[in-house]
Formats: sequence, C-alpha cells, structure tokens
Amino acid sequence: MKRVFIVANVGKHPVAQALEQWQPWIAQRAAIAGIETDGDVNLARLDADLVLVLGGDGTLLSVARRLQGRQIPVMGVNFGRLGFLASFTPESFKRFFERYLDRGLPVDSRLMLAASVVPAEVNCCLTDYKDVVDNRRFVATALNDAVITAGPPFHMVELSISAETDAGVSYFGDGVIVSTASGSTAYNVSAGGPIISPDVEAFCITPICPHSLSFRPVVISSRATVLIHAVKVNEGTTLFCDGQASTRLLTGDKVVICRSEHQVLLVENPDAREWRSLAEKLNWAVGPKYSTLEPDASEG
Repeated sequence: MKRVFIVANVGKHPVAQALEQWQPWIAQRAAIAGIETDGDVNLARLDADLVLVLGGDGTLLSVARRLQGRQIPVMGVNFGRLGFLASFTPESFKRFFERYLDRGLPVDSRLMLAASVVPAEVNCCLTDYKDVVDNRRFVATALNDAVITAGPPFHMVELSISAETDAGVSYFGDGVIVSTASGSTAYNVSAGGPIISPDVEAFCITPICPHSLSFRPVVISSRATVLIHAVKVNEGTTLFCDGQASTRLLTGDKVVICRSEHQVLLVENPDAREWRSLAEKLNWAVGPKYSTLEPDASEG
C-alpha cells in the first residue's frame, strides 16, 4: 500500500469536515503515514509516497518549500478561491485519488527559485555571487515568486536590477516581482505581468507601479541569475518568498535570485486544461457583454 501523508489546513472549516469524513475512506485504500494540521512536521525527512494537501494554493506553497527538494509527489485538493496549483476539487477528489493509486496520474516537475540576501558590507555581483554564499543572512526557496515590496512609510524605493549581465538598470517604484512560470498567474499577473505556461522554464521580472511609462515586464531564462541592489529603501521594505518566508531589506543589501536546485512534483488533474482554467478562474479572454435588445429602427 502507498504511504500517504496528509497536510490539512483545518483553519478552513470545510477542510476540517472533509478530513474527518475522508480519513477512514483513505485508510481503507492507503497507509496514512501521518496527518499535519499545524505545520510542525519536518517534511524534508518525510517517509511517504504521496503528500495529500487539503487547503488552497497557499497551503501547497508552504508544503513545496518545506519539502526542500524531496521528490515526493504532491496532490492538492482546493478549498481556496482559485486553485491553480491545487487542481483537484473536493467533489472529484475520491475518483482521482483512486485512479492515482490504481494506475497513476500525470506528475509535473515544477522548478523553484532560490532567493538570498547578501548584506551591504559584502561585495557581490553576478559573476561572483557563488563566492559569498557563506555571507548570506537570509535564504529561502519559492515555487511562485520572490517579491520586494516598498513597505511603510510607503515612499517609492530605488532598486538596481541586473540579469545575465553586470549592467544594472535603476528603477523607482513600489517594488518588483520575480516569478516562475507557475507563479505567473499569481501576484505577477495582478501587477500586469504576462501569463507563462507552466512547462516554460522561465522567470518573469515585473515592476510594481514603476515611476516610468517604459518599464515593462521582462521574461528571461530560468538559468539566468537576477541581482537586485537595494539603493534606497523604506524602514518596512521587505523581501517575501511565496508570501510566507520574509526578511526586511536594508539600504545596500543585495538580493540574489536564481533557479533552485530543488523541484516540486505536482500531481496534475488530467481533466484540467490550461486555457480553460484561465477562462474559468480569471475570466481570461472573456468577450464583451453585448446588449440582447434589438436596435430601435427609428435610430439612425
């Protein structure tokens, strides 16, 4: 029998109900390796064949980071609002879970990014950032994005952004988003960035409210390294990874973002279709709402 570890966000009332109802049913079909409801399990040492996540994309993002590269498939059941990553619905869960145990379901390997903060007093550039790994004061991985936000007192910040070259571009605004293809439909798209197919190995650099009409999002190879120099920041300027792991940024800090050596294995819903999901979840490509009334013959 496959060993299934369950991560349940019981803060959502429907999740607590589903866990109570599904647990005996799951136990008849698989060995339950454990149940986590409070985030206190070291998933990097987990002994299981599948991680079943009951919650939303936020819960799944937390699991992806905490696995730290363990190649255990993750199956997400969406109890949240969108569910781009947790692609199974509570209504369809049992049918697809049995199919996964019986003959398998598609499993997609998603790349993650790694974000590091190098203090101002440590010299660092794109060509030598690997030489200063011992001087990093913050390291985190993210499946969706690494975001620098201006924070209080909410003045514009000045950042110098470099990618694949030492030539930095100065930028004034409210921050910047570096997202993976998986995260392109999250904060990135809300800030005007492009939607990138999950199977494209790329990063997207998207400014947040740039003080310029010409600073547009840029899509680069996921093999590139992004270096962001905090030239001028606020007291509350912060780096967030997947909206969860975070650290305050100080003037002169350097944020290094590159492809992580870790990947996440996501169990995919075989009935899901990328464009249809965009249309259903984000109203993508929805046409204008024409009037159903016939034009008055007396008009023009």
